[in-house]
Amino acid sequence: MANVKVYNMKGEEVGSCDLSDKVFGADYNEALIHQAVVTYLSNQRQGTKSTLTRTEVRGGGAKPWRQKGTGRARQGSIRAPQWTKGGVVFAPKSRDFTKKMNVTAKRGALVSALSKKLADGELIVVDELKVSAPKTKEMEAFRKALKLDKRTVVVMDDNNPDVILASRNIEKFSTISVGEINTYEIVANAVVVLTKGSVKKLEEAYC
Repeated sequence: MANVKVYNMKGEEVGSCDLSDKVFGADYNEALIHQAVVTYLSNQRQGTKSTLTRTEVRGGGAKPWRQKGTGRARQGSIRAPQWTKGGVVFAPKSRDFTKKMNVTAKRGALVSALSKKLADGELIVVDELKVSAPKTKEMEAFRKALKLDKRTVVVMDDNNPDVILASRNIEKFSTISVGEINTYEIVANAVVVLTKGSVKKLEEAYC
């Protein structure tokens, strides 16, 4: 069981916290993490692109000129792909990019990613996360106090609207609730900040 320091929003050490090996001490599984990231990104795609083939473009039913004797290349329709306003060759159509991943594998990928962050010293635990008002300067002071210069995600134990509003204008800094946590958010950010409440909920869910 790993023991990590706990900081407050001023960057001061205020205690320590034991982290369960079942969540933060798992073996690194790069293949599983890769599968989870690919699945997540695929499921974000809308797949709503669509253009018209030559059979779907309106008009072009008549042959533009006779087959022989004009000195020009033979043409069958002004809606063929080589014509302006013609159809598109191999036109992209709407499709579903959804991928599925079983629950056990998805949980394993998340636990592996969290464990890797802890092993690399890129996981920070804070006692709580709150602001007096939805002001960017308060969250900016928190970021500077903990020296969060790289891309960072803060995992909150609940959706605090003031914290969300205070954070959204800070570059390379994002907030999510513990219920929204996923493998992609963990690996896409250089630093992961967890509140003690979110650590408790993670351990309750994954232990």
